[in-house]
Amino acid sequence: MRTLAAVPAKDLETAKQRLARVLSPDERRALAQSMLEDVLEALVAAGLDSVLVVTRDPEVMALARRFRAAILEEAESRGHTEAVALAQRAAVEGGAAQLLTIPGDVPQMTPREIAALLEAAPSAPGAVFVPSRSGFGTNGALLSPPDVMALKFGEPSFANHLTAARRRGLDPVVLPLPGLGLDVDGPEDLRALLESERNTRSSRLLRTLGVAARLGALGP
Repeated sequence: MRTLAAVPAKDLETAKQRLARVLSPDERRALAQSMLEDVLEALVAAGLDSVLVVTRDPEVMALARRFRAAILEEAESRGHTEAVALAQRAAVEGGAAQLLTIPGDVPQMTPREIAALLEAAPSAPGAVFVPSRSGFGTNGALLSPPDVMALKFGEPSFANHLTAARRRGLDPVVLPLPGLGLDVDGPEDLRALLESERNTRSSRLLRTLGVAARLGALGP
């Protein structure tokens, strides 16, 4: 069964604005790049049929090529929901049986988690959803076929996706995964990333920058 993995990626220069209290613009850019590299490395190691990066950023395109990922170029950056919709259409046109969509800011995701996601997939038509650590966001979605339902991101997308799936007559599978569940948006996510035992590019970057001390200065 051919599975296409799609990773929407924002422009590196404008990524992770909510971390401005902790990281400088150059540091936020470096973190966004490191996280995307961690995600693509895990997807490649999982042995998926194809990996597609949806972006308009030439730097992200160059990074994707290093990992031998395909590129779906956006005419303009319209947001995560629209990028995933583009990927869904590309998956259908390319004859994929399944679409797996993963954000570019889940650096703790592992190839084993990706395998677990694929194993959890029900027979088509079906959907598997991975909640964010908060339980409000959707950090992973596996659709069989790729256009079995529309996806709309932004909290509380997880609950909304389950409701939308059931309205379409699906019985969605819920699969919590600790690595994939950690998306890095705010300072509290940086703390969780630093506390993780998994050694990734992103966690090494934070340690090199001395981010733990900065987080301590912010208080609880």
